[in-house]
Amino acid sequence: MEIEIIDEEENPMLHRTDVRFTMTHDEATPSRLSVRDSLAAKLDKDSDEVVIHELDTKFGMRKSAGYAKVYESPEFARDVEQEYMLERNKITAEDGDAEAEEA
Repeated sequence: MEIEIIDEEENPMLHRTDVRFTMTHDEATPSRLSVRDSLAAKLDKDSDEVVIHELDTKFGMRKSAGYAKVYESPEFARDVEQEYMLERNKITAEDGDAEAEEA
């Protein structure tokens, strides 16, 4: 799978970069998690810092277009993203919140 970055837009208020990309794949459309891991490797980031929002493959084509948000840290991703998007991207909540430790 080859990933080409088309556009990167900084969003300092939310501590992230919005990335639009295209990818060429040999077989069927790859899973969201494999795309996330490949994009994170290309951008030299941790997988938990990348949230894939869109993957669009035209029927019969071996090319997909996508949109992702790349955060500065996994904590910023957990603070900003909606729960269903975190679940889709398999980004888990922190183990043991500060409040739970105090109780």
